[in-house]
Amino acid sequence: MHTNLHIGAHVSAAGGLHRALERGMRIGCNTIQVFTKNSNRWAARPILNEDIENYKTAQGNATIAPVVAHAAYLINLCAVTSPVLRRSCAAFADELRRCEAFGLHGLVLHPGAHMGKGVNEGIRRITESINAVHEKTPHVKTLTILETTAGQGTSVGYRFEQLRAIIEGIEEKDRVAVCIDTCHLFAAGYPIHSEAGWYSSMQEFADILGFSRLALVHVNDSRRELGSRIDRHEQIGKGRIGTQGFRMLMNDSRFAALPKILETEKSEDMHEDIENMAVLRSLVRTAEAPQRGEI
Repeated sequence: MHTNLHIGAHVSAAGGLHRALERGMRIGCNTIQVFTKNSNRWAARPILNEDIENYKTAQGNATIAPVVAHAAYLINLCAVTSPVLRRSCAAFADELRRCEAFGLHGLVLHPGAHMGKGVNEGIRRITESINAVHEKTPHVKTLTILETTAGQGTSVGYRFEQLRAIIEGIEEKDRVAVCIDTCHLFAAGYPIHSEAGWYSSMQEFADILGFSRLALVHVNDSRRELGSRIDRHEQIGKGRIGTQGFRMLMNDSRFAALPKILETEKSEDMHEDIENMAVLRSLVRTAEAPQRGEI
């Protein structure tokens, strides 16, 4: 049963994207997330044919799929100053093209921070930005994946309704999906740490966004309390969400086929990822165990 689980981690692409596949395989991932460029800089090294060839060769030797990328943290699609907004849109378009060059499944993106202009104005700017970028990247098949946020500062996307409003304004809706981050959900006030809270939160997601829109899950425990609106990741089962919340995730049939990516702190040898993946696998019930509802 465990061999069918799509569990992995965000892994380093230092030395080339093909190295990320090798690192993922080494620790037992069967799905991974990467950066295709430095996550804290605007500039990106051009992709060479050799980079793509190395990646395709490594991909042929790996049992890792899908591979997704995370966009640079500098990108703010509802920035209030024109230079930052232009730079953000250009960087987003460039990252989509980079992902397409490698054949990556999706690009995970924080929707943006409205910087005091209000959520509604932020949503309007985000939809305008995504539409403009999609228009400039007409042949890209890599999905634009909007991530749920913790609601820290003025970030948009910490309520399912906000993500729905963004998607409603996007013209090419088939190019857009959603990523749930467990730490962010909990910090935003969704009580996914209990059985009842999990069911109610996932019912909200089903009603507001629909599971057909969900592409992947970032699996992170939370250092901070429910509704803190503070984004602090913790190792699985060692934070405020605790084991019960992740047991619910790992046994909910609606999540069975979805990639589950760890974004927790790690050492160079990545032993934390190995331990966290083992914890997640251990939480999967046997077929004979009693189940409820969608689980």
